[in-house]
Amino acid sequence: MENEQKPTKRKSRRGRLALLASAGVAMLAGATFLAVQPNASASLPPTPAGWTQVFADDFSGSAGTGVNTANWLYDLGHGYPGGAGNWGTGEIENMTNSTANVYHDGNGNLAIKPIRDGAGNWTSGRIETQRTDLAAPAGGKLRMEARIQQPNVNTSNGAGYWPAFWALGAAARGTGASGWPGIGEIDMLEDINGRSSEFATLHCGTNPGGPCNETTGIGSGERACSGCQTGFHTYAVEQDRSTSPEQLRFYLDGSNFFTINANQVDATTWNNATHHGFFMILNVAIGGGFPDAFGGGPNGNTVSGVPMLIDYVAAYTAGGGGGGGTTPPPTSGKAVKGPGGLCLDVRSSNSANGTPVQIYTCNGTGAQQWTYVEAGSTLRAFGKCLDAAGGGTANGTKIQLWDCNTTGAQVFIHRSDNTYYNPASNRCLDDPNGSTTAGTQLQLWDCNGSAAQKFSLPG
Repeated sequence: MENEQKPTKRKSRRGRLALLASAGVAMLAGATFLAVQPNASASLPPTPAGWTQVFADDFSGSAGTGVNTANWLYDLGHGYPGGAGNWGTGEIENMTNSTANVYHDGNGNLAIKPIRDGAGNWTSGRIETQRTDLAAPAGGKLRMEARIQQPNVNTSNGAGYWPAFWALGAAARGTGASGWPGIGEIDMLEDINGRSSEFATLHCGTNPGGPCNETTGIGSGERACSGCQTGFHTYAVEQDRSTSPEQLRFYLDGSNFFTINANQVDATTWNNATHHGFFMILNVAIGGGFPDAFGGGPNGNTVSGVPMLIDYVAAYTAGGGGGGGTTPPPTSGKAVKGPGGLCLDVRSSNSANGTPVQIYTCNGTGAQQWTYVEAGSTLRAFGKCLDAAGGGTANGTKIQLWDCNTTGAQVFIHRSDNTYYNPASNRCLDDPNGSTTAGTQLQLWDCNGSAAQKFSLPG
């Protein structure tokens, strides 16, 4: 998988040696989403009854322009800062933000094009949603979907091509994905070497081995995908927390071809991998363990400049308490302990928008009753959310209480070192100068692991 240093025996990028389908596959249909397959680009499909669209991009930008950076960020180079080289997979391309590699084609599609230069070096593109809070609400469902034409290559000229549509757990952002695979990775589409096929996989647990058989993961194995290089097809996953056991269901053109049940692994592994927000990723890699495992890797016959085309990407939620960070908190919360044994506190118990959030002597009042909502990674009090004032991302941005609104200003991922990480700013919740003075308003600051940034989960 991306960004996690893997043992040398690793053969594939996100573990796709998956020639074996996992046991206990339940081929469950019941999808309410209709397949749309024509070659011509289409606008976003209507949102099905019972679902709420929480993210969408139909890539309608002018020809030659880059992505909408309010929706997407570019991954650059050969790995995340602090992460494994070559994206942890052995792939060889240099990811760029150039419109030579990632651009709107003017026909309603985004193109991600790998290019080889005269010296044999490859560049390509990889983008991630800015949002990391795409989550299935407790008791509800999340669907992540894209309509894609794979690069139009074949086994004669496509060795090393590796297109993908996938998602990582929110805790990967800003950490070099150091918690992989425990943080969860869901692969909706992978194909290699122009094989006109499809692999779907969940990565979870520990590496190597563990409950999810890493680095392979729990996978569908190779599934035929006739015409996937020459036309558009719809790839999707549904995370369903409304059924027992919970499920991940993978779809190709509306047909459920692979299902993973929660009881295939222990409850802790499943919850750590799925009970949180995700961000979606689109990329075309060149080379690496996965293509190599199928006899690939770029060679003299590998053609340069054949793009993956994406018509749209969308995410939907259904049921439960809502989605995308809108799940209401329980009626009562618990204290969040911070520096100096002080508690996270809403100043003067004032529930109005803009009220400063501070550290204060622990007193058990409602101003210190917080809940952490995994679906969206938000901290809540008085039915509102911890918020970076004005959507600010700079060091020193003040922390306040505000109506929950699903923006990045309200995403605070609690990490294993007891810090709260805000992906939108790439900074952490911070007590200025490690103050132990009651009434000190909190801020955003560069993550540094100091005592000033240690805050417990509510409890």
